[in-house]
Amino acid sequence: MNQPTRLFDLIEYQLENFPQQRAFVFRHEGHETSYSTQDIITLSEKISIGLLQAGIQPDDKIATVIVKNRPEWMAIDIALLQIGAVHVPVYPTISSSDYTFIFNQAEVKMCFIGDDFNKSVYKKIKAAQPDILSLKEIYDFDAGSSQDAPHYSGIFANDANIEKERDRLERIKKNIRPDDLATIIYTSGTTGEPKGVMLSHKNILSNMLSIIPVVPIATGMRGLSFLPLNHIFERIVTYSYTYVGANVIYVGTDNLGGDNGDLKAVQPHFFTAVPRLLEKVYERIYNRGLELTGIKKRLFFWSLSLTDDYYYGIKYTGFRKIQMQIADRLVFSKWRAALGGHIVGIVVGASPCPLKILKTFSAAGVPVREGYGLTEMSPGISFNYFEDNAALLGTVGRVVDNVEVRIDSSDGTYATDEGEILATGENVMMGYYKKPEETAKIIKYIDGKRWLCTGDIGKLEIKNGVTFLRITDRKKELLKTSNGKYVAPAPIENKLRESFMIEQIMLVGDNQKFVSALVVPAVEALQKWCTENGITWTRLNEIVKNPTVQKKYNEIIQKYNSFFGHTEQIKAFKLIPDTWEPVKTDGSVGELTPTLKLKRRVILEKYKTMIEEMYK
Repeated sequence: MNQPTRLFDLIEYQLENFPQQRAFVFRHEGHETSYSTQDIITLSEKISIGLLQAGIQPDDKIATVIVKNRPEWMAIDIALLQIGAVHVPVYPTISSSDYTFIFNQAEVKMCFIGDDFNKSVYKKIKAAQPDILSLKEIYDFDAGSSQDAPHYSGIFANDANIEKERDRLERIKKNIRPDDLATIIYTSGTTGEPKGVMLSHKNILSNMLSIIPVVPIATGMRGLSFLPLNHIFERIVTYSYTYVGANVIYVGTDNLGGDNGDLKAVQPHFFTAVPRLLEKVYERIYNRGLELTGIKKRLFFWSLSLTDDYYYGIKYTGFRKIQMQIADRLVFSKWRAALGGHIVGIVVGASPCPLKILKTFSAAGVPVREGYGLTEMSPGISFNYFEDNAALLGTVGRVVDNVEVRIDSSDGTYATDEGEILATGENVMMGYYKKPEETAKIIKYIDGKRWLCTGDIGKLEIKNGVTFLRITDRKKELLKTSNGKYVAPAPIENKLRESFMIEQIMLVGDNQKFVSALVVPAVEALQKWCTENGITWTRLNEIVKNPTVQKKYNEIIQKYNSFFGHTEQIKAFKLIPDTWEPVKTDGSVGELTPTLKLKRRVILEKYKTMIEEMYK
């Protein structure tokens, strides 16, 4: 067939060009369930015709909520898209009230859940259902995991009905256009109620086809998938796997590492991650180094120090080349083995990745590249390519093909070469669902083109003849001190998170004389440090008050303050005896979005008294 023009064309394209026996695999507790390319096509057809017989029409909205990625999600996605229904994938970690808002606004008629046998998703949606007039059915991918939700096989058409309705399905598929609405993705949002981003088949496919040539994935390779499929980042990567004929292995995040973990078992060639996951891997590696003694410990940290001056495209020569070979044999080869031993690339996104992480992994032979985008851009805007001289540390890479970027410095807040990043291309969203006023705020018409105002501040810079995009901050997150100086918190927070003793950090200081910080300690690292320094571990809320612990964190902050100007330096801090999560254990609103971005307003309100104490 020709190049795919609708998202459901991708699986047919794979079948015609490179059919796979293990196209989609679900790995759970050491057991695997695999689907071939043809299996997924057959399953999708059963679901599509079953949905048509159940009365689902083009433009009807169907939701999916899964705890772990799985092949059935892809089958549902294809089944919905090829009958013109609109897929509304939703996070499993949101509250019942969030489900009520999203399902009512989208007028969701059916919901398919993958509850991972804990029933939490089902309970929340069931509790919300009386207030959602449109929601008629909830189906479960796991037989018996929810007490009342029927298994999703109940929607399947039987063989007789498939033969009877196949021509009708084909007619519907032929009438679906690339510009038709494919999905509504509700942004997690750091403030306010979620907004439904409307994306067409063309929006997503145009971006996917632009990015694939610069990502090292190919037919038969193994791609590991654990980031939420309801997020456009992981979703477009899965579409990319389908397009090139790579095998997708779906796993959870609960058993990635270790000798019996999924990384070692699957031996993936490629995966995507949020920076925090790689930070945790780095912290475990670092803490294991601390446990070593004698020559082994000295060799470990000597090897780690060799990564400090790493940059993309570096060529080691002479004595330094010999040093790196020694470090590789003694240390770095073991890191690669822990990740399965076959990694050709990792792409991180959703939030800034600390330079230390990018340097250390890449120098150790695990290429990590950072990309940048928004759900509203389907999602890719720029990307650090894997080729030499096509990536630059500290930037979010080159603007991808078929996307244009311009820097808007018209408000005069920033330097002349710095301003809000505007982007345009075929991947700009159709708009926010049922929110034309919100759409008008973020879309500008310039020179006959629709430009998306990203809300991110950045600048373009040239290195070796290549133009890269650098993000300097979020427009809405700039702090303005009482003496009129602007401070961009994100780069400072990102730098401080390089310390393995810091789990999370948020700068405060808007309209104050100086900048302060709320610091969440990395508990495991802090426990080890306390043990090594003769401090008896008690409760965290007592440990953070310990003068020796306070002194340690002050030393860390002073060390990193040296990287910043006087106005940007942290003058006071508070250690937070808590963990920041998307949802608290009691079900209440957490401090992070589902993509682990800081909910700054929530945090400011929660720690209002503590912040006031820092400025007394």
